[in-house]
Amino acid sequence: MEKKYSKKTQVLIEKFLNYIESWKSLFSVSINYYFEGWAAYLTEKSMFPRSIVVFNQYDVGNFSIKSFQVSYDKKAKEIFTELYSKENIQGLENLCLELKEVIYGKDLINTIKKG
Repeated sequence: MEKKYSKKTQVLIEKFLNYIESWKSLFSVSINYYFEGWAAYLTEKSMFPRSIVVFNQYDVGNFSIKSFQVSYDKKAKEIFTELYSKENIQGLENLCLELKEVIYGKDLINTIKKG
């Protein structure tokens, strides 16, 4: 777990958080650390929320994005349905471009086209 405290990791997370600052009114954001890497969880603040997960492995350096539609069953248990997934995104700049497209509905449009 020492890698989560490394300067490189913390600078990368700070740059990521600065990038998504303009969307914090639309999403709640949390960062979790794992043995393999860190993940950012963006949960949309709306009646029919989406959840977007960004993951970065410490040693690999590339990113992945997954988005999910969040719904609830009769017992108010959350149900996550995957809308979009992209792996092996190289670099923070490419991640930010991809994330922006997902936030603006790329995941929803792709789901509609498939449906």
